[in-house]
Amino acid sequence: LVQRTPKHKHARTFIAPVYNFAKRIMPKISDTERAALESGTIAFDKDLFSGDPSLKEICQKYKPVLTAEEQSFLNNEVEVLCEMLDGHQIDKDQNLSPKVWQYIRENKFMGMVIPKHFGGKGFGAHAHAKVVEKIAGRSLACAVTVMVPNSLGPGELLHHYGTPEQKAYYLPRLAHGIDIPCFGLTGPPNGSDAASMRDEGIVCVENGVLGMRITCNKRYITLAPVATVVGLAFRLSDPNKLLTKGKEGITVALLPTEKNQFAPNGLPGLKIGNRHDPLGAAFMNGTVQSESMFVPMSCVIGGEERTGFGWNMLMECLGEGRGISLPA
Repeated sequence: LVQRTPKHKHARTFIAPVYNFAKRIMPKISDTERAALESGTIAFDKDLFSGDPSLKEICQKYKPVLTAEEQSFLNNEVEVLCEMLDGHQIDKDQNLSPKVWQYIRENKFMGMVIPKHFGGKGFGAHAHAKVVEKIAGRSLACAVTVMVPNSLGPGELLHHYGTPEQKAYYLPRLAHGIDIPCFGLTGPPNGSDAASMRDEGIVCVENGVLGMRITCNKRYITLAPVATVVGLAFRLSDPNKLLTKGKEGITVALLPTEKNQFAPNGLPGLKIGNRHDPLGAAFMNGTVQSESMFVPMSCVIGGEERTGFGWNMLMECLGEGRGISLPA
């Protein structure tokens, strides 16, 4: 800071007008940028940026330890899964065997982070990382298959933001492997940059039902070819001012591939296909597309009041995929 002394009088006289001028000409931050700045919490990064972090205190505070249940799962179910994996055959078939798929679903590998009261394993981040790490040592394709539902899938979003009805319906189905999820964010124009996304939804009313007409073109979506429920990120606009809650902006919806209570007429405009072959890997990967597809507002994660809240959801929850699963 510049001290109040005669020596710095001219400097302060110069700085204040320049600072005020810069404030006037600099563009204001957008709603998306503001949401990014306000998302999340402060953890050990606060200590790092303080300039005087204590490695000892950080290690004591965040000491990762597996519970007895987590260790047992790692030693037993994960070990059995690894023994079932034949890397050569997986690469040859470009798919996991039916027995492996069945074992993953029946033993709740896709529901590790879902709370126990919804039927999941309720594991912590350290256990999640150790399971993915061990499987990856045997088969990358299998590790990705297990990783996505526990990080980039909609389970985490539903747990934090879903309506009671959405949680009660979807979370047990995801935990028991009845539903296989994928998450549609990546697109040709923007990659995985949500702020530059061009997929759009327009609020409308059809047959007395408030909903959205969604047009999207997503690609490189892991598990899309076998998914039964698709988490979809898009930009929502409300030109006719039909929303009574929520707002315009990035929104996340959960789209079932079959009829259910949230989409009683189904979503016939939802197209999943054109399996990709990224890096010659055998995990499922493909496209998700729609053209002016009507989606009821009940499909938005959290309902109408969570419209326009998608950026916060992406920043606060899906970071687990990049911070835990991918390093593992």
